Amino acid sequence: MTTGIPPLDILLAKGPFIFAFDFGRYLIAASITFAIVWLLRRSAIKARKIQSREATAADIRREFLQSLQSAMVYTLGAAFLIWGTQNGIFKWFNGSFGLATDLLILAAIVIAHDAYFYWAHRTMHHPRLFKHFHRAHHRSITPTPWAAYSFAIPEAVVMFMFVPIWQFFVPTPGWVMFVWLNFQIIRNAMGHAGFEFFPRWWLSTPLTSWINTTVHHDLHHNGGFNTNYGLYFTWWDKWMGTENVNYHVKFAEVVGRDDKRVEEAVGVYS
Repeated sequence: MTTGIPPLDILLAKGPFIFAFDFGRYLIAASITFAIVWLLRRSAIKARKIQSREATAADIRREFLQSLQSAMVYTLGAAFLIWGTQNGIFKWFNGSFGLATDLLILAAIVIAHDAYFYWAHRTMHHPRLFKHFHRAHHRSITPTPWAAYSFAIPEAVVMFMFVPIWQFFVPTPGWVMFVWLNFQIIRNAMGHAGFEFFPRWWLSTPLTSWINTTVHHDLHHNGGFNTNYGLYFTWWDKWMGTENVNYHVKFAEVVGRDDKRVEEAVGVYS
């Protein structure tokens, strides 16, 4: 059965598979990150939980249902993306340009997405847009990995639009898109994990200090509403003066809690 409307026909034929892939990525990334945090909170570094507040069952349920909604938006958008690709509007390359070139494209899409995310995210914080686009996501004051796709429908549309914009300009091998899609959802889940994974020296070396930590985004949800807009890197926040002034101090405090616990234990038994 066809409707005569190509994007709708694509949605009817391929929608279940697209949804299973996209929501499946979210489920895997969020559940594995959630499980890792659960285990780490019962380990020697349990003090690295960033906030003392606990997310409630209602918080997690809301995050999950909003992420389900976002996956539906992405499925609809993907049907139009496939239609546009079939008609030469968007560029899709079923093959490889060679490993070196493919890796350069992968690096470029990560950098471009970080820039897109920063400016789209910051724009959605404008007072006239926030209520309609971004307030739903900020209901997670103490986010969990389940908040990775926890968006209102307008924000989900904005987040999806990076893909057609990118593919309008850049022919991208399928495996590169696959790797990036999984990389971004893993990093998103980590950013909302509420637990700091990175080692204490992370901000002390130029080789890693420009890569976002969980504390960086957690501050955006709790205590730094108009700061720390970046996704993967701290570049744009530094260049635009929007990095939270307490970021380095907070990171040091969180990763230094292990030392405090050791000192307290030594003090008890000395």
